[in-house]
Amino acid sequence: MSTNVLRTADGWWVVLGDRAVLVDTKAVTTAELIADRAVVREAALSGKAGPPVTDLVVLTPVTTPCRVVAQMVNYRSHARDSGFTGDIPPAFFRKASGSVSGPRESIVRPPHVKFLDYEIELGLVMGAPLPVGTVVEEHDLASYVAGLVITNDVSARDVQLTKTQFYESKSYPTFTPTGPYLALLEPEDFAHLLGLRLKLSVNGDLRQDRTLTDMIVRPAQALTLLARFQTLDPGDLLLTGTPGGTALKAPPKPVEKIGALLPPAVKWKAFFKTQAKNPHYLHTGDVITATIATPDGRIDLGEQRTPVTHAERNPK
Repeated sequence: MSTNVLRTADGWWVVLGDRAVLVDTKAVTTAELIADRAVVREAALSGKAGPPVTDLVVLTPVTTPCRVVAQMVNYRSHARDSGFTGDIPPAFFRKASGSVSGPRESIVRPPHVKFLDYEIELGLVMGAPLPVGTVVEEHDLASYVAGLVITNDVSARDVQLTKTQFYESKSYPTFTPTGPYLALLEPEDFAHLLGLRLKLSVNGDLRQDRTLTDMIVRPAQALTLLARFQTLDPGDLLLTGTPGGTALKAPPKPVEKIGALLPPAVKWKAFFKTQAKNPHYLHTGDVITATIATPDGRIDLGEQRTPVTHAERNPK
């Protein structure tokens, strides 16, 4: 069974039911904790009754700096929403690790961003080096991945689309809420990954709801493809794509064809005029709730609950 770990300002905690047990470790980073896995197991077997989990002020369990890499369009439902047909070539992009934030922190919309979107994603936390050229098979996934986290790939769509700039649009501070739990997996847990269900709601309205069976490129293959050019180290984070249900959706094909004939400035002005009528983009005061778990609870990454706020414009 997986072991759920929390991080607070006081250290690392193992979750035992509704209680938490402090791990006797000097580990500061996620990589150091993974290397000290034996003391995590000791805490899990201790039977101690620590403070209630609800009393802890939880931080992200993925410490920074680290590499944060993400997969593009990796669920069939998201591909349909995005207007893709046929085969989709696997693609990756980077996010700044400064975008990683805690599972209860506010998502802060920059003043110039009007179209803020959500993307629940399963995060893989590396437990061993992945050198360039590595081939990862399903049966040895546990040799490279230590655990799982909930992530939200928050996206400034007006920046992403008009600039074709993924790095900027997804890298503002607080744009990768992560946690609450780092679920450290045992080798036998990996056989249950496809049963994980990703669910995201905004103000109680369910927007995304899919299992990993909807995935196009699954974790072992994704790591193999990524290792063609990218090294990963323990504590690094791979976001594995989002299901359908985001606010952004591709326009109907006839509209898309007409838009292609227009000058870029005219096209984007018309597109965002239409998007302004879409109520699903995030606004100040919204609360996003995200969960990832198997139906039997064997793997349960907890509940991420993040309010949305806005940054004040700098005074002139």
